[in-house]
Amino acid sequence: MINPVARAALALRERRRAPDLGQIMSALPVPVVLLDADNRFRFANPAAEQFLGISVAGLSQLRLRDLVPEDNPLFLLVDQVRKGDATVSDHDLSVDSPRLNKQGMTVQGSPLPEEPGAVLLVLQDASAARALDRQLAFRGAARSVTGMAAILAHEVKNPLSGIRGAAQLLETSVDAQDRELAVLIRDEADRIRALVDRMEIFGEKPIARTAVNIHRVLEHVRKLAQSGFAPHIRFHENYDPSLPSVWGNRDQLVQVILNLVKNAAEAATQEEQPNPEITLVTGFQHGMRLAVPGTTTRLDVPLLVVVRDNGPGIPDDIRPHLFEPFVSTKTTGSGLGLALVAKIIGDHVGLIEVDSRPGRTDFRLHLPVVADEEAEPGI
Repeated sequence: MINPVARAALALRERRRAPDLGQIMSALPVPVVLLDADNRFRFANPAAEQFLGISVAGLSQLRLRDLVPEDNPLFLLVDQVRKGDATVSDHDLSVDSPRLNKQGMTVQGSPLPEEPGAVLLVLQDASAARALDRQLAFRGAARSVTGMAAILAHEVKNPLSGIRGAAQLLETSVDAQDRELAVLIRDEADRIRALVDRMEIFGEKPIARTAVNIHRVLEHVRKLAQSGFAPHIRFHENYDPSLPSVWGNRDQLVQVILNLVKNAAEAATQEEQPNPEITLVTGFQHGMRLAVPGTTTRLDVPLLVVVRDNGPGIPDDIRPHLFEPFVSTKTTGSGLGLALVAKIIGDHVGLIEVDSRPGRTDFRLHLPVVADEEAEPGI
């Protein structure tokens, strides 16, 4: 039988071995913050620092109203937790303020019985899950484009060749006025054939993969842009030189980045922007895994690439459909460019997200890396 003193000593040792609440919350991979009765930030774990983009020291000087407008539903959630002394959840919350811009958050608030008025908030960004759902839908739409292209190739391209040939013959045997109409027929036949050819690139073909240094891809595209379509735009690079290689197809990744940079250049020069800028960012972000289509294998996609512009932003009504075929914000666009980007990233078992507001639009790519492989040297 253990005497009371020994029992107390054993209990003390057990308590010392057990982590406290702060240690447990710090180890959680989801953002957690603690508000006191005056809505001041009393605690934030590392995941919350990253999520909010503010250090613990910075948060300790702030109240909730310094980050979130006071008419935001988040304040109602906090009040309900205090009044009901129970856990309350809310979904699809958005915050748009000078300090914080988050869309589609899920927030769960819980009271702390030991501290009257204190509320523990668990913040979850549901944008990645929604982006993955949309990307799966876009892949289905891309397959529809593939099927349509196959039908058009068979049913349209052959007759088009005949029409074009007949128009060429007419050019040589009619007067000047009718020759103009024959040229118009030939040009329109060429335009339709080019559109069919563009749709055929959505075909389900396996891609050849190697280790690709993503920084070399980004620098290649930047040089193309500055010597071609974007000589007037200032580029910024914020690269993590320690990144491993991407497991992918270099030519297709160049096509993806080039498409995004072209769109960013067009956006940054809208509305007579006096200082158009494009920022290219790379980093390593743990914690995201995706299923390889057609298998039970799951793949980490920790390599992050961001293409950012300071244009006017993407209209709210277009943003949910941005990667669908034939959807475009340009008056002369075909709406296939971003659909192709989404397909290529999906073929790489990656994920593409977009975050847009006036003055800043981010296209974020999450890509797989080569396991146990040393990246190509240099940037």
